[in-house]
Formats: sequence, structure tokens, C-alpha cells
Amino acid sequence: MYDRCVRPRALKADAMLLLVALFWGAGFAAQRVAMDSMGPFTFNAARYAIGAVLLVPLLGVVKARGRRFDRRTLVVGLLLGVVMAAASGLQQVGLVTTTASRAGFITGLYVILVPALGLLFGQRLFVGHITGAAFAVAGLWLLSGHLSGGLVRGDVYVLGCAALWAVHVVVVAHVAAKADALALSIAQFVVVAVLSSVLAIARETPTLAGVGAGMLPVLYSGVFAIGVAFTFQVLAQRDAPPTHAAVIMSLEAVFGALAGVALLGERLSAAETAGCGLMFAGMLACQLWPHKRTPAERAELTDPVR
Repeated sequence: MYDRCVRPRALKADAMLLLVALFWGAGFAAQRVAMDSMGPFTFNAARYAIGAVLLVPLLGVVKARGRRFDRRTLVVGLLLGVVMAAASGLQQVGLVTTTASRAGFITGLYVILVPALGLLFGQRLFVGHITGAAFAVAGLWLLSGHLSGGLVRGDVYVLGCAALWAVHVVVVAHVAAKADALALSIAQFVVVAVLSSVLAIARETPTLAGVGAGMLPVLYSGVFAIGVAFTFQVLAQRDAPPTHAAVIMSLEAVFGALAGVALLGERLSAAETAGCGLMFAGMLACQLWPHKRTPAERAELTDPVR
């Protein structure tokens, strides 16, 4: 038995996942501001395009490391891009008939769908992972506030979004070790930008003036919540089991609430504050709960340069 957090690579992965959650959580405030001047699909198209453009100049780094934007990376990136675009689209459609609090809670349920899907890919589960996921769901429930009322159609759409995000997390964990993070991210972003552009033209009336009016939140989201965060996710999931990664990334709800307090003047109730605490407890359970070493962990301990 030993503590996972003593491993340098695991600690680095956890730090990147925390940044992912921070960038995504702060992105909630940016998205709310952007929606004042443009539709959700226009916003998605703009920010994912920025994320792709941001990473393209770094493809030289991929080549320098001896990796290529090969067919496998391209195919996986295209498929993950479709999953990402579908998840985002289902969430936006669901929000038409359900509340933001219900949508936030249901989307966050991917944290308990990931362990089940991970088993299909041969991923091992530990008590700390399951405990952390349970704490995270309880925290999400407290953070989500008003959840009363019967099931509506929007809830079903958002549940589909949660299932697709779970698929995304598990597939990324499965392919991350063999694919280049930059190339994989660019492929995903291009797909989402193209599909979102098509939907924006079909369902909205995008204008340059509208995008220009929301340029600051678009830039933040495109650079940090998309370009940096999703690339960090791929890099981190080389060393973080999918359930572990899902619990830490679910902290975006906490960071989103804190960003609302800091940037939008919102206030947290006692229940919401307790929810934040439970979600942090879930992260600590994933990190600190001892478990038997896996072969990969033993290899890292004997080969620190790996």
C-alpha cells in the first residue's frame, strides 16, 4: 500500500486537472457575459476556433518530439470532436426546457458514469475513487440549489450530455498515452468549431458585431477554457485514472461558484458552501486514499526519468 500523491507524475497530473477545473469553472462567468451579445452555438464556434488557432503554431513542437499528426490521431480526434460537439449541443438544447441548476447537477453526474464506462476499458477502480465520486455528487447536489419538480424533456437531453462527457473522459484516458496532446486537441477543436458554425447559421443569426461585443469572454474561453484546458486534460490523463480525473475536473462547479462570487457579485448560501467542501473532500479522497501499486506506478517509482 502507498499514497498516490507521493508520485511526481501523479502530482503533476493532479495539478493540471485542477487548472482544467479552474479554467472551466471561471468560464461559466465568461459564458454568461457572452450570451448577452451572441447565441450559444455562435459562442461555441468562436471559442473553439480560437482554441484551434492558438495551438496550430505549436505543431512544430509535435514534430520536434518525433511525433506526427498521423491517421490514428486524426481519426480519434475527429470522433472525440463529434462527441464534444454533441455533448455541448445537447446541453444547450436541454437548457431550453430545464433550469440551469438542474442542468448543472445532471451534467455533473458524469462523475459517476465514468467508473462504469471505465470498467469496459479495463480500468481499475479503487475505494478512494468511488468515495471521491460519491462526495462529488453530494457536493454537486448542494451546489445546484433548487432541484424540485418532475422530469422534463430538457433533463433527458442534459443526461445525454453527461453520458457523452463520460465517454469523452474515458476515451481520452484510453488514447492519451499513444496520441500527441496538441494534435488530438486541434482535431477536436476544428470539428466542434465547424459543427457549431453550421448550427449557429441554422438556428441563430450570428453577426460580427455580436461577436465583437463579447470578444473578451470569447477570448478567455477560447484561450484558457478550450485551448489550454482540454490540452491539459489529455496530458494529465496519461497519469490519472479516468474516475480520479473526473472527480477533480468536477471541481469546475466549485470554481464556477467562486468565479460568480468574485466576478458577478453572487453569494454562496450555507448549503452551497458545504457543497464546495464536499467536492474538495472528494478530490482529497481520490488523492490520499491508499491503494496497492499498479504495474505502471511501480515502473514510475523505479524509473523516475520516465
